[in-house]
Amino acid sequence: MRPEEILGLIDHSVLKPDATADDVIRACELGARYGVAAVCINSCWVELAAQHLHESGVPAGAAIGFPLGATTPRVKAGEAYNAVLDGARELDMVINIGALKSGDLELVRDDIQGVVDTSVEAAEVVGVECIVVKAILEMCYLTEAEKRTAVMTAVEAGVDFVKTSTGFGPGEATTEDVALMRELAPPEVGVKAAGGIRSLDDVVMMLEAGASRIGTSSTAAIAQGLQRGGR
Repeated sequence: MRPEEILGLIDHSVLKPDATADDVIRACELGARYGVAAVCINSCWVELAAQHLHESGVPAGAAIGFPLGATTPRVKAGEAYNAVLDGARELDMVINIGALKSGDLELVRDDIQGVVDTSVEAAEVVGVECIVVKAILEMCYLTEAEKRTAVMTAVEAGVDFVKTSTGFGPGEATTEDVALMRELAPPEVGVKAAGGIRSLDDVVMMLEAGASRIGTSSTAAIAQGLQRGGR
């Protein structure tokens, strides 16, 4: 893949709780410079990010229910709706991990589908064709069986991507989890690897395992690796 193709698969993220408005603006400038897939920020910063990305062709992406996923479906749907109205064109929502581990798959599915359905409604209001929805499964908390259930439940709920991690949990993205997600999800559903991806080598490993989108805050370092011609 050419360097610009690899950079075009990256969601550049600035999600730390102490991120400032200046941090968000710098992230947007970096994302626009490198032509990333999206700039992912906490939902309170969506309007600011959308303004700074407006002419770049790079969409703003909002983190929903982040990072714990422990809010109610109504809260997540409301946050998603407001984010789209503020300018988000992609939504990364954390599933209800506790509900999944409790075996309450109806709540998990309703939680995810609420964001999917809301994204369709909000897209109509703002006059865009669609909003990309990614379900963050936080694989580090799940057993093998729960991982499989999480992927299939998210797919049934209509997401565009399944995603490994928030980056705030006790574990990072693994190639094993990415490969499992790619095996289980249908071809039209993408796999996003996020959490602990800091170098070009990390990116290549995740892409080879089956990822089609990469979440990272280390975009500049990855771009430098590409410029050096390294793997």
